[in-house]
Amino acid sequence: MKKIFALVLGLVAMAGVASAQNYMVVDSEKIFKSINDYNNAMTQLDQMAKSYQQQIDAKFEDIEVLYNNYQQQKANLSSTTRAAREQAILDKEAEAVKYQESIFGNDGVMMKKRIELIQPIQERVFKAIEGYAKSNGFDMVLDIASNATLLYYSPAVDRTEAVIKLVK
Repeated sequence: MKKIFALVLGLVAMAGVASAQNYMVVDSEKIFKSINDYNNAMTQLDQMAKSYQQQIDAKFEDIEVLYNNYQQQKANLSSTTRAAREQAILDKEAEAVKYQESIFGNDGVMMKKRIELIQPIQERVFKAIEGYAKSNGFDMVLDIASNATLLYYSPAVDRTEAVIKLVK
């Protein structure tokens, strides 16, 4: 009986502590989109990605042309020539995939450029959010941007506009 009473008392105490926490809500996507440097960086990244994608598409189109030509001529080729042409097509495809990975992969050119352009802005925004939360006595910050599990929040706890003013 004492254990049950202690457990219930503990749960009530924890609920009281949890409800005493002061929290705020921000929409980080809205904050980022309000910053001109971020919008310019995203535009630059989009333009770079489009240009690189065109180069990659051209490489794969060349491979498709080689493959189609090979298919049309396949019957008239000797087995050694067929093997050589097949290997050449596979080598070109591997080269194109490697190039694509060097551009769009985790360590690729686009990721490095994204880090270079976006990371300083992210740090600035996150520091502003942290500074605002600390100076206004908030214990927790929830980000509502792209959060499918947040079902409801009161606009009274939304501090997005205050953080935007702080960042600018």
